Amino acid sequence: MSFGEADSIRFHDGYHEEPDEGTFPQQSRRRMSLPVPPPIKPMLAKLSAEIPSGEGWLYEPKWDGFRAIVFREGDELTIGSRNSKPLERYFPEVVPALLDCLPQRAVVDGEIVIAGEKGLDFDALLLRIHPAASRVKMLSESMPSTFVAFDLIAEGDHDLRSLPFEHRRAKLEASVGSSKDVFLTPQTSDLLTAKGWFTEFEGAGLDGIVAKLAASSYLPGERAMVKVKHLRTVDCVVAGYRLAKDALGVGSLLLGLYVSGVLHYVGHTSSFTQKQKRELLPELQAIEGEGGFGMGRTPGGPSRWAAADEKQWVPLKPILVCEVSFDHLQGERFRHGATFLRWRPDRSPKDCTFAQLEPPNPFSLDDIRRLSAGPRGKQLGSRQENPLPAE
Repeated sequence: MSFGEADSIRFHDGYHEEPDEGTFPQQSRRRMSLPVPPPIKPMLAKLSAEIPSGEGWLYEPKWDGFRAIVFREGDELTIGSRNSKPLERYFPEVVPALLDCLPQRAVVDGEIVIAGEKGLDFDALLLRIHPAASRVKMLSESMPSTFVAFDLIAEGDHDLRSLPFEHRRAKLEASVGSSKDVFLTPQTSDLLTAKGWFTEFEGAGLDGIVAKLAASSYLPGERAMVKVKHLRTVDCVVAGYRLAKDALGVGSLLLGLYVSGVLHYVGHTSSFTQKQKRELLPELQAIEGEGGFGMGRTPGGPSRWAAADEKQWVPLKPILVCEVSFDHLQGERFRHGATFLRWRPDRSPKDCTFAQLEPPNPFSLDDIRRLSAGPRGKQLGSRQENPLPAE
């Protein structure tokens, strides 16, 4: 593969896995006699480039948090992650709020989010996955989390999974209360409104739009919904690479952007075919040498999310520029691997700065929250401080 060759690669939707803290204890499964007992896999969404249109679609904002299924029976409550890991010890502050707002016997699908000064803060969620209970308690008090409900899987003695989604949503609105800690996600059947949400809500840190068929059943583990995520493009300097596991080709390109003349690592792209990775290696080997990220932030730093073999990399002279697409900027890095689009021999590396990444227009999370107040929603009191502050 030559540096001047354009490439079109299918976008890969990554997901942050929680550390393995064990599955639901057997005692919880014996104690709860719910019609849908824990654990259960959540229904998933397949990625689409466009918001689906036509009859029968319902649209909701895509929240940027931890997927969470809540199982409540009387005073007992447990929260399961996407991978059936217990989450309640990491988010203890939402437990009493959920006990206030949920029916006595219910299984509710939703998302745990944390709001920061500039909108939803995924980094703050990651900080909660910590073995020290004292640290979790401190974080829960300084940056409390909120549960956003979007489906009702079971209520009382009834398994609702076979009901059409529009009926489950009506039951959710009728039976799940709202508070400062728990609320229902907004929903619309109007495509133009959904397109407006897609653009406006990015400013509050939301991820895009989820579309669901009104007549659909709840299908655990199946990609029966559609998600449309924000994709943005940026020109980056290729300042290093990692070898593939077999050392016969390039594993990934390491990308950087300049800030005040200093090149900082922002992420990687590995969206090449095996043939392209082998062809690319000798071309990169020809420009190995001093430079790389210089005095800026570099890849391969200590991380509990990265394997040891991910820390080895080869610096390159910072002379190559490529255009990539990415879905989310987390702090000063791409959250997921970026998608290679094309080489940019017409761009100067020094022009590849963070100034390209202008943030979307700010939007208040409180305004999104107010959209969820339906005619059947109940308002229940809870924490005095609103975890979703207006911008």
